[in-house]
Amino acid sequence: MLEQLRSRKAFICDMDGVIYHGDRLLPGVPQFIDWLHREQKQFLFLTNSSERSPRELREKLHRLGLEVSENNFYTSALATASFLSQQRPNGSAFVIGEPGLINALYEAGYSINDSNPDYVVIGDTRGYSYEKIEKAVVLVRQGAKLIGTNPDVTGPSEKGIVPATGALAAPIEMTTGAKAYYVGKPNPLMMRNALKKLGCQREETAIIGDRMDTDIIAGIESEIQTALVLSGVSDRAMLSQFAYRPGYILDGVGDLVP
Repeated sequence: MLEQLRSRKAFICDMDGVIYHGDRLLPGVPQFIDWLHREQKQFLFLTNSSERSPRELREKLHRLGLEVSENNFYTSALATASFLSQQRPNGSAFVIGEPGLINALYEAGYSINDSNPDYVVIGDTRGYSYEKIEKAVVLVRQGAKLIGTNPDVTGPSEKGIVPATGALAAPIEMTTGAKAYYVGKPNPLMMRNALKKLGCQREETAIIGDRMDTDIIAGIESEIQTALVLSGVSDRAMLSQFAYRPGYILDGVGDLVP
């Protein structure tokens, strides 16, 4: 049955929990990357993390012993910057996030504004503080629209499960009554952008991820074949919590290598 999955022309892969945990490469990943290159598969690392740029992600994989082109990465930060530039070209934003998000917004023609921005944008960050929450709340109540790079409440790291963007945006949502618009998976916008970047049709593509609530539902709603790996935040016991199922369940991406 895995042969049908292996025969796909293109693969969209999550990173955290699929390729690595923090700075630890997961088992079978080097063999999987070699297989993608050897079989001349189209592939894209699609991550809801907004902290790093594609260049930084390429360099991170290089440090872990993997050689992947910068063009093989697409992040929720890039998707968010693209969405905002289409909604309000050359706008401004107050950002709670890391350089990967700020740089993506700059490159999309946005400026950083902490007095009267068009948007308050929340991404994954360790530079989170009460002062920033307070500022964001004031700006949203003054009319700025609230945007989240991704809805993930948690994410995996080498230390275990840590808070992600959905959790960081929650205090602002609760205080203002505003509901953030999340651009990353499972938003179909992110998936359509990924298919365009790959130059492939959904029928010839599969998505591999470790989260039922983002990766797998994103594939199902975009009619892309899905494979859940158990190397991240999900285990078999959690499957009963969801009204949908992945097309395949793998221990890790190494299972795809014949």
